[in-house]
Amino acid sequence: MPTLILLTLSNLFMTAAWYWHLKGGPEVANARPLGWVILISWLLAGVEYTLAVPANRIGYASGWSAGQLKIAQEAIALTVFGVFMVFVLGEAVTWRHAAAFACIMAGVAFLFVGK
Repeated sequence: MPTLILLTLSNLFMTAAWYWHLKGGPEVANARPLGWVILISWLLAGVEYTLAVPANRIGYASGWSAGQLKIAQEAIALTVFGVFMVFVLGEAVTWRHAAAFACIMAGVAFLFVGK
């Protein structure tokens, strides 16, 4: 459970680091100075690393394989991004989003079934 909590928190910061500057649409995003966007994003990513690295160590020490850690991280990342996309960026979820998410969840099942 600590692994999943830390991975979720790290993904909150990484999603913000990668996509916060897109809020407001292309005109607003392009008006933000790129240097400042990069600096702020790097600071957010630094927090993400302080959460992701321990999450992976804890998970690995608990018997998760590297593949299981990665696929869990991807599933969490898509979940976090989906929420961010809808509530922060104001974009709609389509059937293609749902289908892609289902494929990732199938990958999670393949790596965790029988463990």
